[in-house]
Amino acid sequence: MERQLVWLSTVILMWFQAIQGAYGLPQFGSKSSQAAPAAGTTSFKTQYPPNADRILTPATQGVYHFSLERDGHPSLQPFPTVISYKTPTPETNPSGTEIHTSKSPFSSVPQVDNPDPASSSVSPTLPSSSSDAEGRKGPVTPVALSTSYPEIPVKGTDTPSTMASQDVFQPISSDPIPTNIQSRDDHPVPKLGIVNATGPIATNKFYAGFFLGNRSCATFTHPYSISWAQGTGNAGSWGISVSHIEAEQLAFGQPNPKIPGSPASNYINPIGIQSLILSATELSNSTVLNVEQPTAFSAQIVLRPQNGSSQSITFPVVQGMGYVTGVYNDLQPNIQSSIGFQKVVSAGSPRPGVFKYRVTLEDNKSWLVYVIPANGTDPDLRLESNTLLCGPSGFSGIVQVTKNPAGDAGEKFFDNSAGVYPVTANVTGSVSNTTGTYSFNWEKAGKDASSTPLLMFALPHHVESFDDNTRARQIALQLRTTTKGNATAVIGESWTMVEPDLPVDMGFAPWSPTRGSVTNFSPAIQQVIRDIAPTELQQDMDAETNLDSMYFSGKALSKFATLVYTVNTLANDPQLAASALSTLKACFARFVTNHQKWPLVYDNVWKGVVSSATYATNDSGVDFGNSYYNDHHFHYGYFIHAAAIIGSLDPSWIDENKAWVNMLVRDAGNSAANDPLFPFSRAFDWFHGHSWAKGLFASWDGKDQESTSEDAMFAYAVKMWGNTIGDKSMEARGNLMLALLKRSLRNYFLMESTNTNQPAQFTANKVSGIMFENKADHTTYFGTNLEYIQGIHMLPILPCSAYTRNQKFVTEEWNAMFAPNASDPASTVTGGWKGILYANLAIIDPKTSYQFFSQPNFDYSWIDGGASRTWYLAYAAGLGGSP
Repeated sequence: MERQLVWLSTVILMWFQAIQGAYGLPQFGSKSSQAAPAAGTTSFKTQYPPNADRILTPATQGVYHFSLERDGHPSLQPFPTVISYKTPTPETNPSGTEIHTSKSPFSSVPQVDNPDPASSSVSPTLPSSSSDAEGRKGPVTPVALSTSYPEIPVKGTDTPSTMASQDVFQPISSDPIPTNIQSRDDHPVPKLGIVNATGPIATNKFYAGFFLGNRSCATFTHPYSISWAQGTGNAGSWGISVSHIEAEQLAFGQPNPKIPGSPASNYINPIGIQSLILSATELSNSTVLNVEQPTAFSAQIVLRPQNGSSQSITFPVVQGMGYVTGVYNDLQPNIQSSIGFQKVVSAGSPRPGVFKYRVTLEDNKSWLVYVIPANGTDPDLRLESNTLLCGPSGFSGIVQVTKNPAGDAGEKFFDNSAGVYPVTANVTGSVSNTTGTYSFNWEKAGKDASSTPLLMFALPHHVESFDDNTRARQIALQLRTTTKGNATAVIGESWTMVEPDLPVDMGFAPWSPTRGSVTNFSPAIQQVIRDIAPTELQQDMDAETNLDSMYFSGKALSKFATLVYTVNTLANDPQLAASALSTLKACFARFVTNHQKWPLVYDNVWKGVVSSATYATNDSGVDFGNSYYNDHHFHYGYFIHAAAIIGSLDPSWIDENKAWVNMLVRDAGNSAANDPLFPFSRAFDWFHGHSWAKGLFASWDGKDQESTSEDAMFAYAVKMWGNTIGDKSMEARGNLMLALLKRSLRNYFLMESTNTNQPAQFTANKVSGIMFENKADHTTYFGTNLEYIQGIHMLPILPCSAYTRNQKFVTEEWNAMFAPNASDPASTVTGGWKGILYANLAIIDPKTSYQFFSQPNFDYSWIDGGASRTWYLAYAAGLGGSP
């Protein structure tokens, strides 16, 4: 009866969590003052793990935070952006100069077949001179397209680059912050407990839960998660709790019958399960937690009984660490468990000075505890209760815990490395022609550190790309991660990964793996581009780029830059592009001179360049949380991409603007660990192989990212800006980042039918939706339409799209979601998402994509405000879609 009551209470609490707009609940037993971060309006509806025969208590079941944490994102995203038009006469282009009469976009030519059944009855809807439903203005005459073309363009080249052993982590610059950007010391998020930091703080890294909010959010090191217990749970501990989640503990959302296979809409790992806790008798509600020496890959978490105490436990927190380690200084160790100890057995010494205990918890999981006293004396741990294993008073030394899934075989591996632990890590990398390599090198400490090898856990994408030496050191020991499949143990202090297929030949032109970078278009295709481009060149560039959002302003600048490049280079018409290029420079200059609606400021607290919008409005979510370091790689990547194109078309422009653009690169993706103005690689996580978009927002489920394609856009923009300014290291780094993204996205985000890293109940969604460190939800922050969820992983369509989105994946996704007989046919989609879907189709069916964008009755509402029909048509043609 007692167990039934506990289970019923748990279900009721979980049901309450699922209510729209509810708050995620903290761990059972936590104080009411420790409120969880506010949840959004989208809620998870979950099933419960199938292991009903288990003893389901708050201690073993944990908590599932169903509500989608918005963390600064608005409930409705104004997406796509509205396109505005100037109102020139049909005889003039946007600059007022005479259009080439032989290239008029208004001449009548034969029509092509319309591949879109839904549009067969739609009349031309190019915006008229009076405002249409979206307030846009423009000429009423539809664009006419030629249907007589020679052969498909052959493979061409676009600024190919060759390199020989180029270091990818050379500093970008040492320029100061421009004088027109105000420095501020009053960021609204304080640095809680961060001490002994030797440089800027990496705001978007995995250990941020220790210095944000109430500081109880979990840190996911993979395969473990750790958190500050703060007196919660059955043990009532103030130490650092350790958890590891098995697959049967997952909760899955309701199936979606619209998608073939009816996949679960989400999956969630429980949090708050305190399997083991490293604490001390002296720790209580006066305990102080500090974060020391934070870097991109590590931090030291230090607990003291009270402020100023010389007694302490230091936890080196490093991604992939094989044990959770506490280094004690003059305290009495308390090894606790809120699940409860079923059995504790002293298991001797694997080697002198290392004492081992085998622990079985009430959930029947096996853990190992290693104690390494500084004085070498047997610690003689005592089991005081089913929640407390107590050590000697005044203890100094090391305590390590690890979960052992492999019995005696696993225990031998753990014994071999017990006593040592990683302190921090650094990454190195180089590119030689089309091959890139990168390595992790860990600094270690502990007993006999020089002669005892580290045991670290690698993620699946690491294992795939190990060099021969590293592969020889991986062992038959695996533990599941929360969202990245099984982690594999590797022995040694360094790994090297090889990426053999870098897209070094990719430029600004359409690119595919088979055709390369296509710049040589036939005269007929060039004519088509010239025919349609003037219509889009008539858009009001100034109005579309002068917005109260860095994100949407950047998207517009990138769009117009791509449009200008397409006309200038692919259509070979510099004269037609000249006026728009001049306007584009003027629009870009608004941001360089910091005269946009919300000027940038330099935040001297966290060290970065942020929007001033939050300072003025007190709204943390304005512009998607830019002021809180959300999405900087998205926002600034568009500016960097636009700058790369402008500088390539006019090299004289570079010198005056280089420092400002480099500042954005340094903020979002710095290459130097010793830059005093910006942290190393704020967004891109070199361990995970992709970026995290979440900044200074506390989150129960860790960092997250929604748009993988914009992640790739940033890497591509870095590559091309490096190419434009002649920074070989930056260009090589962008190439290597793209290769890592290609691999990590295939493993975790863009799920082919053969994917084994994500739960089988989830993979038919094809994309992860929003991927957290602890859960994945097939949705978006702005809506639940399938075209939104899948499309946010497509846009912007750029040369890198066909590289990171391989044909097998795109084919499976199209057939499941957007084919004529699929769940959400692209032909029935409305608005700018329709154009995104058909542009993405060019990766596998460029002819149908080309036909869609070349139809004479084309509806310009199908073009997202961050894209252009001109580029989409050129993209499809370059991939082989022209007749």
